[in-house]
Amino acid sequence: MLKDLGLQAFINQLESSEPVPGGGSVAALSSALASALAAMVANLTVGKKNYEDVSDKMVVLASRMSAHKQVFVDMIDKDANSFDSVMKAYKLPKDTEEEKAQRTLSIQEGMKYAASVPLEVAEKTAQLFDDIAELVELGNKNAQTDALVAAMMARTAILSALYNVKINLGSIKDEAYVEDMKKRVAQLESLAISREKEILALSDL
Repeated sequence: MLKDLGLQAFINQLESSEPVPGGGSVAALSSALASALAAMVANLTVGKKNYEDVSDKMVVLASRMSAHKQVFVDMIDKDANSFDSVMKAYKLPKDTEEEKAQRTLSIQEGMKYAASVPLEVAEKTAQLFDDIAELVELGNKNAQTDALVAAMMARTAILSALYNVKINLGSIKDEAYVEDMKKRVAQLESLAISREKEILALSDL
């Protein structure tokens, strides 16, 4: 699995001519990095002088971000596997009308699934912003820049994931599904951009 590769091996595979990992997996990785950075800021605050009042809160935040990190690590492979399902559908036989119909149905189902995975990444990543904002405001000031980077990584992860949603929507024939997804994409794009700006403004840097 991709998540079990070392950093260098993952990057080497990323630059190869293989279709996976691709942008969707990188978006999930970006979310994992944002979560891990946020957890680090919380851990650097726990038990430190002048931060005794928020130490318990930081323990909770560190645990929550660590759990988020693992979800996103798992989604690196989930995104890659969703692309594989589309590729398998395209390879189905199409000699008879029945086979053609089944192939078309499988392709459409695969495309919807391939669109749903990066949307899930974006939606789950959006949940990080409130905690990251708290880390910027209340966390160890020596690690504030790390919390700010976490916010920027989260925004990038969301926008990157949503591009992968968009490209799949172009091949989906279910108009109602596409319209609903486009609305959700637009909302998440706006949220990611506005929340990043809000969080960066919390810093005095």
